[in-house]
Amino acid sequence: MYKNLTITSVLGITAVILGAFGAHALKTKLTPEAMQSFETAVRYQFLHVLLLLFVNTYNEFCGKQKNSISWFLIAGILLFSGSIYVIYLLGMPAKSIWFITPLGGVLLIVGWGLMSYQFIKKLLKNNS
Repeated sequence: MYKNLTITSVLGITAVILGAFGAHALKTKLTPEAMQSFETAVRYQFLHVLLLLFVNTYNEFCGKQKNSISWFLIAGILLFSGSIYVIYLLGMPAKSIWFITPLGGVLLIVGWGLMSYQFIKKLLKNNS
C-alpha cells in the first residue's frame, strides 16, 4: 500500500509542477488547441491521483484489490498523460506515438471498471 501511495504522491506533485509549468511557461509557446490538450493531460492526472488516494486508503479493499486497481490507473496515467506531455514538451510527433494515448485511456477505464466490479460484488453480497 505504501508503494502505491508513494507513487501516487509523486504523480500528484508532478501534476502540480506540470500544471504550473503549462500555465506559465507554455502559455505563449503552444497554440490554444495544444494548450487545451496539455491541460487535459494535467486534469486527468490530477483526477486519477485523487482516485488512487481513495483506492489505497479505502479499508474495504484488500491489498490485492488495491494493487490491481492502482497498477491499471498508474499505467493509464503514465501512458495517457505521459504521451501528451511527450508530444508537447519534447516535441515528439503525435503520429509516432498516436496509439499510446488511447491505450492509456483504456487502462484508466479498466481501473475504474475493476473498482466498480468490487463495489458491485459488495452490493450484491449485502443485498442477498
